[in-house]
Amino acid sequence: MSGGGRPAYSPVTEGVLSDLADILGTYGVSADREKRAAYSLDETLPRFEGEYRADAVCFPESAEQVSRVMKYANDNRIPVTPRGAGTGLSGGAIPLYGGIVLSMERMNGILEIDAANRTLTAEPGVVTSEITKLARERGLLYAGDPCSGDISFIGGNVAENAGGNKVIKYGATGAHVLGLEVVLPDGRMVELGGKRRKDVTGYDLIHLIVGSEGTLAVVTKVTLNLLPLPKRVTDLLVPMPTIESAMNLVSLITTRGGVIPASIEFMDRRSIQNVEEYTGMCIPHSDAGTQLIIQLDGMDRGQLWNDVERVGDICAGGGALEVFVAEDRNARDRVWRIRRLVAEEEWTGSMPLLSKEDIVVPMGGISAFFELLPAISQKHQATYNAYGHIGDGNIHITLFPESADAVEEDTAKSADSLRRDLYAAVRELGGTLSGEHGVGLKKKYTDIFLSRAHIDLIKSVKAAFDPNDILNPGKIVM
Repeated sequence: MSGGGRPAYSPVTEGVLSDLADILGTYGVSADREKRAAYSLDETLPRFEGEYRADAVCFPESAEQVSRVMKYANDNRIPVTPRGAGTGLSGGAIPLYGGIVLSMERMNGILEIDAANRTLTAEPGVVTSEITKLARERGLLYAGDPCSGDISFIGGNVAENAGGNKVIKYGATGAHVLGLEVVLPDGRMVELGGKRRKDVTGYDLIHLIVGSEGTLAVVTKVTLNLLPLPKRVTDLLVPMPTIESAMNLVSLITTRGGVIPASIEFMDRRSIQNVEEYTGMCIPHSDAGTQLIIQLDGMDRGQLWNDVERVGDICAGGGALEVFVAEDRNARDRVWRIRRLVAEEEWTGSMPLLSKEDIVVPMGGISAFFELLPAISQKHQATYNAYGHIGDGNIHITLFPESADAVEEDTAKSADSLRRDLYAAVRELGGTLSGEHGVGLKKKYTDIFLSRAHIDLIKSVKAAFDPNDILNPGKIVM
């Protein structure tokens, strides 16, 4: 380590660029200033610690090239930051120490779809929705598709263990990963798992790599589990008077109703009203405390309709202001468009963002969390939107200054103080920092949620995989 705790890395010189070009070809490496700037960002806002720039961007086209780049970087102590589509929201693809950004965009082939084994094998640069589409064409379902599936890469989904709106029934990305091909920081290639669904031969390294935010290995191939494609899908849009009534309803659906929906999403009043203002849409009951989207799926139309009627009756008895049923594709698309527009509207608003949060609390603590949230935001002169995956306790909160006058010159300091109060409340309720976006640049907050022994264990695992600390350094823990 050099002074100030910064690792002592080697610079990317003209000689290094020439060596990388020998590995990747002339068009496989770039030191162009604009390209380096573009590939050093993701969708993280606001910037937590400043601006960072890669010294070179590499574009491998094969696992062998990834292996050679990693061996070279390890031998020469050059940091490497893997990058997918750059859609991350926690800074996981931002090169904190410069060096090389390793873009996986050219490794974008679907290598095999095996209907007999219900698996699909793909390179990390495949857009996730392409996997979903191809599986659907074969009468199969890739259920790990997150909300960002139209733009994110499957490799990034694996790195962050991306969730999405189907986690309540089908699980996050990691629940669908059967096998990985990875390149270790020293360039060695390792095959983990495969098409089999049982394997206790050694440690479960697959699910250690999944969600490790590119700090332990570079994923070069992933084998995914596919499921039979539900033949029928119905969505319900359910306005509820309060968050508390919505949470009570979620519990009743799964206990009294005996139904596990494919999705249960929620949007608070401000989110809905902002979408109305942003689009000019007229959304029924936009003044409701919250709106739920409940998706039910199944193979048999009669059984699905029985579930729809049972859930509809529970909603009506649980205080729903109305229950809108969307059966055909157009109606269902209109319902989900509202949910998609919530996040889109945030990026276009005139107010700067103080923070975008991805917290998780146990289901029984959601109502208590929303009782605490107004006081926390008011203390810091902030307002918020809240929406997300209420069926699994994963809540997305975007915090804004209350007014233009409330914007402090030191926005980072203001956001830090707000986060610490917010995280203290989350921790008290048994929650944690992130459900699906990853820790990334929020590493300085992990000690709020993790014990010293836990953090030391994470550091030991990192050191075992990456003793020279060259692979996505400075992420997850301080």
